Amino acid sequence: MKSRWAIALLCAAGLCGAALYSLQLPYRGFDGDVFLQFPKGSGTRAIAEKLADAGVVRYAWQFWLVRAMHSHVALQAGEYKFDHAASVIDVFNRLGRGDVFYFSFTVPEGSNMFDIARLLESQGVMSGQDFLKAAKTLEGFLFPSTYRVSHFTTPAALCQMMTAQFHKEWTKLMPDSAADIVKTVTLASMIEKETGFPAERPMVASVFENRLRLGMPLDCDPTVIYAALLEDRYRGMIHRSDLDNANPYNTYRHAGLPPGPIANPGAGSLAAALHPAETDFLYFVAKPNGDGHVFTSNLAAHNKAVGSYRHAQSKGAHKAR
Repeated sequence: MKSRWAIALLCAAGLCGAALYSLQLPYRGFDGDVFLQFPKGSGTRAIAEKLADAGVVRYAWQFWLVRAMHSHVALQAGEYKFDHAASVIDVFNRLGRGDVFYFSFTVPEGSNMFDIARLLESQGVMSGQDFLKAAKTLEGFLFPSTYRVSHFTTPAALCQMMTAQFHKEWTKLMPDSAADIVKTVTLASMIEKETGFPAERPMVASVFENRLRLGMPLDCDPTVIYAALLEDRYRGMIHRSDLDNANPYNTYRHAGLPPGPIANPGAGSLAAALHPAETDFLYFVAKPNGDGHVFTSNLAAHNKAVGSYRHAQSKGAHKAR
């Protein structure tokens, strides 16, 4: 009888030893890369079964066993990437550390929601159309920055990240409590699209403010482009029909600011909109060498600057032939 018990104990010990040993053996039962999402509140059973079904661990009970041995460890929710053979202990430790997968998604300053949608689609983050549906009322407030996203980030969640970052940056600027946020962001979006030179932003802001004060149309080409984008007919160039378009965003046809922002400005353009330079400038045009803009306060000087720009352009086009 004692011998039977001894044999049973030896067998049990052997099984336990084999089970514990199996926890240290690397295993890979999948091809390519596997991405798994573990939502907050996921229990051990759900996690173990998802890992086993995906071929990350051989058996679900192996993960349960490691969990029983480390019951004090809090497993972290999130997306995880599995791309090589790993032991059950290694997999468990990754979840315990919160070694979640993410990739960086960068929104350049001056991007509009259509630009962002194209970037998201091209980088395989999410559907561009789905993003546009979530962002349709948020133009101007989707702050340009770098965001940590996963394959499971929803359009609404990304919009929330971006608008939260906007409010953080807006607070840093400490605008006057009377500042009109929509007007400021709209003006900043136009500044952002008109110049890529930080030092020019306050001067561009002064041109727009001076024209608004005098009741002059803003004649801002980027607003014309945005109107065409909204109507899904922009093809890379401004045509006469675009300048004649009655869309309220067309500042050649309508005095004052457009109904809302035309892009998502960075902190520099927001600051320029809040604190324009004090000038009498009413016009600006690109310098012939592309190094910024020529700012002028009367039409004669502006026409001269435009003539210089066009002459340089025609010479360049002739040389290129």
